[in-house]
Amino acid sequence: MNIEEIREYCISKKFVEEGFPFDQDTLVFKVQGKMFLLISLTKSNRFNAKCDPERCIELREAYPEIVSGWHMNKTMWNTVYVDGALPKKLIVELIDHSYDEVVKGLPKKTQALFKD
Repeated sequence: MNIEEIREYCISKKFVEEGFPFDQDTLVFKVQGKMFLLISLTKSNRFNAKCDPERCIELREAYPEIVSGWHMNKTMWNTVYVDGALPKKLIVELIDHSYDEVVKGLPKKTQALFKD
């Protein structure tokens, strides 16, 4: 997936907003004000995504393209390199997981808004 596909997928999710809270290079996707994905416009071959801590370790051991989150909490964030080696299905799954991790942390009343 390229940066445009990643962006389109992220903004298609419920209650997602995008912006540049840190600088003009780092595009941040948030759900209900909480970050779930960051991607650089100049280094768009990678993104940071939130992840369950146990799954973070499993993913890093299984895929050399997934490393501890650059400039993020290494326990809960991964940096994912999208250079063509990872299947699109896995990248989508990682984005979904990141989004879901943030939604799980929202108040129960807010979580109810996400039920279909």
